[in-house]
Amino acid sequence: MVEIETDILAKNDGFAAANRARLAALRTLALNLVSSPGSGKTTLLCRTVEALSGRMPVAVIEGDQQTSNDAERIRATGAPAIQVNTGKGCHLDAHMVGHALDHLGLQPGGVLFVENVGNLVCPAAFDLGEAAKVAILSVTEGEDKPLKYPDMFAAAKLVILNKVDLAPHCDVDLDLCEANARRVNPGVEVLRLSARTGAGMEAWLAWIAARLEAATAAAAE
Repeated sequence: MVEIETDILAKNDGFAAANRARLAALRTLALNLVSSPGSGKTTLLCRTVEALSGRMPVAVIEGDQQTSNDAERIRATGAPAIQVNTGKGCHLDAHMVGHALDHLGLQPGGVLFVENVGNLVCPAAFDLGEAAKVAILSVTEGEDKPLKYPDMFAAAKLVILNKVDLAPHCDVDLDLCEANARRVNPGVEVLRLSARTGAGMEAWLAWIAARLEAATAAAAE
């Protein structure tokens, strides 16, 4: 079992390296959005794409087991989107993302969002060639999720606490949620946000812009 898993991850890492080189050549920042189902990931992504319209090129790869519902929601914002259905698979892999890139027609100097399959387990182990994993956690899921699913939160460079407008109705301790995320990943950044009300969106957009600037500078070296 260990040998099989090592072989699968090694092959995936090879495809991820190719994706990363391809994205660097285009000066494109790739962000892998990961969460459990129902975190508000697609709604946040739609709001983000709308906010970035006119500022920078944006494209999306949508991962789900079935349907093209989320890709259609993204396309309605005006951004190009490719749907990748994994069937019985519980995550996207780098090979799938590479195929999607073949058909996406990325414009240089922009952002590629990869919305992974809703799952806090499998996507943690698979590098897609992204610059960062962004873990999105709804306040309705409880403060202990980072402790229950530590691999995902340890792999993330940013944790977004989403739906903070619901916090007063959920008896959730946002400070404890942040503390638990930092227990498994001491250096992780945390943003509090509501995609519905727009609270915290500017901080999220600023984070993206800073990451894009850093990626562009690194690609120019």
